[in-house]
Formats: sequence, C-alpha cells, structure tokens
Amino acid sequence: MTAPAKSHTKSRRIAFTGAGGNCLVGDVFGAEPDGASDEAARPVLLLHGGGQTRYAWRTTADRIAQAGMVAYAVDQRGHGASEWIADGAYGFDDFAADAAALSRALTERTHRLPVVVGASLGGIAALLAAGQGASFAALVLVDITPRVDMEGVAKVQGFMRAHTSDGFGSIDEAAAAVAAYLPHRKPPRSTEGLKKNLRLHPDGRWRWHWDPRFLDGRRSVSTEQREAELVAAARRLTVPTLLVRGASSELVHEAHAREFLDLVPHACFVDVSGARHMVAGDRNDQFAAAILSFVGTLGS
Repeated sequence: MTAPAKSHTKSRRIAFTGAGGNCLVGDVFGAEPDGASDEAARPVLLLHGGGQTRYAWRTTADRIAQAGMVAYAVDQRGHGASEWIADGAYGFDDFAADAAALSRALTERTHRLPVVVGASLGGIAALLAAGQGASFAALVLVDITPRVDMEGVAKVQGFMRAHTSDGFGSIDEAAAAVAAYLPHRKPPRSTEGLKKNLRLHPDGRWRWHWDPRFLDGRRSVSTEQREAELVAAARRLTVPTLLVRGASSELVHEAHAREFLDLVPHACFVDVSGARHMVAGDRNDQFAAAILSFVGTLGS
C-alpha cells in the first residue's frame, strides 16, 4: 500500500466484464496491435492482493511493457475503480470466476493465452481458476501457496481491519500507519501514490479504496476445505508455473514453498531476499527480474 515508483510507460484505461456481469477496470501498459493477430505481443494479466489496487503493479507493469509485452493490471471486484458487488459476493470462487473471465477476454482480444501473475488473493483466484479449467499460458504465484501461516494472515487482516471504519483524517495520517506496519520499507518521497489507494468520503475521512465487506465476503467452506481445494488445484497444474516468495514472508514459509514444489514438480521457485509478503512493493527490482526471466523461458 505504499507509493509506486513513477512509470515510464504510458498506460490506457480498459474495462472488462467479470463473471457476474460486474465491471472490472484496468490499465494497459505496452503496445497492443491494431486488430488482434497471432503475432500480438504476449499478454500478461496482473492480479493484485486483497486490499490493494491495480496501482500496486505500476512499476512491474512498466518493466513488462519495456520488455516488449503488454501488461494488463486489473482492479479485482470490490477494489479500486472496479464495481463493488451489491450482494457481497467476495468469496474466493467469485474472484476465481473473474480471473477465468479475464483470461477468456484477453485471449479473444489478443489471440494468445495470457501469462497470469497473481499476488496473495490474486494468486488464490488464479490457482483456483486454473484448477477449475481456466486456460493460461503460464502461472506466477506471488507469496501464496495452498497452505499458509494463519497467524501471518491474521496480522495482515488486522492491519486492514484497523482503519476500515474510522479511516484517516489525512493522507499523511494514512502514510504514518503504513510506515508503522511496514517499518522495513523506506518511506516514499511523496504520498501521491498512496492517495490512489484511498477514497475521500463525504465525512471528510480517507478510507481504503475497496469495499469493506470484502473482508467478510461469503465463505461457504471451512479453511480446511479451502486448503484441500487449493492443494487439488495445484496438483492439476500442467502449465509452466513459478512461485515467488518473499524470503521474510509472514505467510509463506520455506516449508510451505517446499510442499508446493512437491505438489507441482515442474514449478520454478524464486526467493526474493529483503522482501516480506508484499514482494513487488518490497523489492521490485528482484521481483520484476524474476518475472521477466521466467516469461523468457516460455519462448515466443
């Protein structure tokens, strides 16, 4: 939730239709062809984590575009500029259905299957979608595995819940809260980037730019059942797969990564030193390099 570095690639806004007819808003980085063709640049779909927005990917999307591909950073349902769901349909299966719908839309748009990069919630959505039959060219999971440290999850959710109701009196107040939560990060020079992740409400308070009902979205299955579904989805993976872990992650420990690699023997693995759960924000240099190196092995 810290400010992204300035992007050098001009982005364009785009809108997709989610699985339930909901509007999903994104940004496109890179040159799309005039009329899709089989020679279109490789599409890369970027799905952010819970409580984030598409702006979390800005630096990564810039690197992808500079490498000659086209990055699509999309606000997930209930986040950023995408539609808030009236009936509170924020279960993992709902996000997975959107991931599948986005993959289909990009395939139709570019005539190529997308590489899907999912961080945390975005990774859960992509993994479930793949396990349910969605077609991807490749899958990158960012600091998420079928089983994670639940104390780490509680810590992340605790920060998100702490300011959901009251919000912040100013952008600077929000920046101070983020700095206290992420003491390992150097504070940004400007709060303009953080401002994109906040919404000014009629009462004059700034609140995170996501539907607070997302935290209590429909949960039709237990944690154990969900883990079993994710394990089964991992076992069904056949596409090229990369797991990127923050070496100091609060959620994904070495044991979790080893278990995932046992479930998906063909998967590649990168440990990003100096990074915690929000890998792209902590060490984008190493993170982006890992993504580009992996995609480079896929060929044209």
